[in-house]
Amino acid sequence: MATEPSPQRAYRAACPNCGAEVEFRSAASAFAVCSFCRSTVVRDGDALRRIGQSAELFDDHSPLRLGASGRVQGAGFTLVGRLQYRYAEGTWNEWHALFDNGRSGWLSEDNGRYVLAFDQPLEAAPPDAASLRPGQQLPVNGQVWSVASVAAARLIAAEGELPTKPNTERGFVVIDLRSTRDEVGTLDYGDPAAVKWSIGRSVAISELAMTGLAEEAGGKTLKARSIECPSCGASLEVKLSTTQSIVCHQCHAVVDVSQGVGGELAHYVQENGSEPQIPLGSVGTLDLLGRGPLPWQVVGYVERCELPDGDGEQSFWREYLLYHRTEGFAFLVDAEDGWSWTAPITGVPQQQAGGAAVSYRGVAYKRLYTYTGQVTYVLGEFYWQLSRDQRTLNTDYQAGSRRLNREQAGDEIVWSAGDTLSAEAVRAAFRLAPAQRAALQRDVLPSSGSGGLLAKVFLAMFLIAVILILFRCDDRDSDCAGLRTTYGENSQQYINCLNSNRGGIRTSGGSFGGFSSGGGHK
Repeated sequence: MATEPSPQRAYRAACPNCGAEVEFRSAASAFAVCSFCRSTVVRDGDALRRIGQSAELFDDHSPLRLGASGRVQGAGFTLVGRLQYRYAEGTWNEWHALFDNGRSGWLSEDNGRYVLAFDQPLEAAPPDAASLRPGQQLPVNGQVWSVASVAAARLIAAEGELPTKPNTERGFVVIDLRSTRDEVGTLDYGDPAAVKWSIGRSVAISELAMTGLAEEAGGKTLKARSIECPSCGASLEVKLSTTQSIVCHQCHAVVDVSQGVGGELAHYVQENGSEPQIPLGSVGTLDLLGRGPLPWQVVGYVERCELPDGDGEQSFWREYLLYHRTEGFAFLVDAEDGWSWTAPITGVPQQQAGGAAVSYRGVAYKRLYTYTGQVTYVLGEFYWQLSRDQRTLNTDYQAGSRRLNREQAGDEIVWSAGDTLSAEAVRAAFRLAPAQRAALQRDVLPSSGSGGLLAKVFLAMFLIAVILILFRCDDRDSDCAGLRTTYGENSQQYINCLNSNRGGIRTSGGSFGGFSSGGGHK
């Protein structure tokens, strides 16, 4: 457990606005936000001076909180401050981590997990933010990075002790970069005259041996807060700390809660889809991230389809969003060729000559397909903002049973990695009835013989679901015109569609990747 930073002398003084005690643990910190009146104060000699006021924090029910502590590589730290940002897809937090040796770091949300980053000096002038695009290769401080996302953001609130003055007066651009070294870099253009550069790595809460987390004493996995469905009035319980969209259990409207749950909530009504074979709320024990078997809870369900190309070929798949309190999120994917799991990665693979393959952690992956996917139906809660008929551009890669997926949605690119699972492993993990074994099979059809009638019933139900999903996809976009409308006549997506030379029906679409989270270093 982290202790008071021994080389530092804590400084306490009364807030000049309300008189409440304000504490500075680090001599390097010059700013703090009063926890009582939200005044932003600056330390001026032996006195405090009020320089502004911070807005109220959006209650996102994060497991992190001020005073929580942990260790990384033997060094203890304590969370002493928080910055909360808003962008088009919702909000994210960056926690000021003060280490025992006086060093400052940032524990930030990243694709449903976390990144621990440290500020670094820029050795040359930063690039023009307006010139950067996702997928672009960019040298920074002598290293090559890949642009993962370009987002306009604004600091909306702050609390605790901070190394610099929080500026809530204007918006700024934040560029997230990924490297083949499994690192994430961030260019923060909040002050155009002094662009900030930081480098971090992905971490899990479990790796940091953290104590003092919210809800720790109660041992709860999920904590609910209630809202009213704007479509039918049903009471909805938002359970995940990072939820941006939730689906009404009564009318199946998709409700956007990314801007907070106190005001008017945007929503849209969707058509009926198939019931998930693994019910929402189910808990299954799976070894997904190499950390041993862990309990994963199903919190979301998605049906997606591939938009048909020129000759009408397409596929469909289903994804289950899984949640673990300290490990974050992963996806369980049910595609025509079988089951697999996947989770977002921090870095990016190394592109091989010719672009037909990539290398990730010493393994070569062959490129298989590039296609456009579209959301057709959702249930549950999601840590990204869902829009009607949301589309993503995907590329699948394979190395034996291992899977890689590159997914682009708007101004963001997310890479995911995973592996295949057997249908029996899925059934056993979630304790599904033996009678469901036939319905879960994808790579082989249910056999006749004992139980043949039951198998045929499950097969018929599955084929009906396939037809319904394909009907919805075909009804929305029957040729390459959809790609031309979305990405432009000269886009690579539209050209790939026209020049597609795939033979036969591809059965692996979507089984390699998950959703875009709607934010890189968020």
